[in-house]
Amino acid sequence: MTDHTTTPAPQTEPRAEPQPGPEPHAGTHAGAHAGSHAGPHAGSHAGSHGEPHGEPAHRTEPEPGRERLRHALTRPSRRQAIVAVLLAVLGFAFVVQVRDTQANDTYAGLRESELIEVLDGLTGTAERARREVGRLEARREELTNESRARSAALDEAEQRVQTLNIIAGLVPVTGPGIRMTIDESSSRVNVGSLLDTVQELRTAGAEAMEFNDSIRLGADSSFDNAVGGIELDGQLLEPPYTLEVIGDPHVLRTALTFSTGPVETLETFDGATVTIEELESVDITSVRDGARPEYAEPGTGQ
Repeated sequence: MTDHTTTPAPQTEPRAEPQPGPEPHAGTHAGAHAGSHAGPHAGSHAGSHGEPHGEPAHRTEPEPGRERLRHALTRPSRRQAIVAVLLAVLGFAFVVQVRDTQANDTYAGLRESELIEVLDGLTGTAERARREVGRLEARREELTNESRARSAALDEAEQRVQTLNIIAGLVPVTGPGIRMTIDESSSRVNVGSLLDTVQELRTAGAEAMEFNDSIRLGADSSFDNAVGGIELDGQLLEPPYTLEVIGDPHVLRTALTFSTGPVETLETFDGATVTIEELESVDITSVRDGARPEYAEPGTGQ
């Protein structure tokens, strides 16, 4: 029979039950887990590639060019503003030039035959314009000649009117001439002698005559005897008789003083005293009333 020996079981200490408490932080487990698996290599790798705790991984600094561009756009200087204005003007001029070039390129797309037709039309238009210019220039020359002729005719007519007004005694006149004074002495001056004197003066070129500063002589003047003097054109003239005449003084004096002339007749046959003065200026202020013709009228074309 076998002897069985029993070995006493080892005494185990009673295991303490865990006390309920706060759960460990996930970081603790993670850290412990990482520490248990990573080991020293993980720690050294993190130390070589990591940064100090609390600083960003990459620090970005502003670029100088971009900062200057932003500053130029937001706060341009005076020189930059002038340059911008000049560039804007240059751009506007360029656009206008391009548009003008495009507008003048009207015939760029036409064929040769079409261009020939356009050229023929322009040539015909130019020829018609030249003919019209020639016609207008000829008309202008014609009108100019007509105007000159009309002006010359008007000037001549005006001169004739002035001459006729002077001859008719309708306007006052002045000019060189003579003054003739006839004074009665022993007898009266004959009307015929006065009439001969006036006719000789007219033949010598007398342009205007006046008796006694009051009566203007005309082509239709008439003399007649009157009590106390001579009647001229219905007005009484009393001696001495003063006759003022406008014309060449020397010619007028010669026409009166030649042999058997008016002066000799007045002194010899009428017993009058005659004196003649040559004057540089004689003023004749009296005028005659213009008689309106009763039967005569201007002819055709006058």
